[in-house]
Amino acid sequence: MSGNPLQQRPVTEVAVGIILQQGQFLLAKRPDGKPYAGYWEFPGGKIEAGETVHQALARELQEELDIYIHESLDWGVIEHDYPHAYVRLHLYLVRSWDGTAKGQEGQELSWQSISLGSHIDLEPLLPATIIIIEMMQQKNLLD
Repeated sequence: MSGNPLQQRPVTEVAVGIILQQGQFLLAKRPDGKPYAGYWEFPGGKIEAGETVHQALARELQEELDIYIHESLDWGVIEHDYPHAYVRLHLYLVRSWDGTAKGQEGQELSWQSISLGSHIDLEPLLPATIIIIEMMQQKNLLD
């Protein structure tokens, strides 16, 4: 078998919300009982059979944060090989929603401000979260 992870492991499709507000973005701390509990990540979750990415994202953000998104903008796809799963992350920008984000699973939330060359003080960050933040910095998404 070749070294291609896609041939060795199933791919978990995940909708990821990059929630933006006034030059900041939202991170959530993974709750106890989940892989990588205590790590910071962008909110979102698995795409269920029959769902579009936007539908999955809307459902996950309502379940996790109690917010109702109006629209989301496709911002790209990245893949990451974690020990517990090979994930394909569908990144969507969210700038408009109803409600106030609050952790519905007991998770902490943190609004972060970052620009090119600055640093986030939250630790630990999931490896894919670091990649997404670097992409945001390179694209000057928050400036």
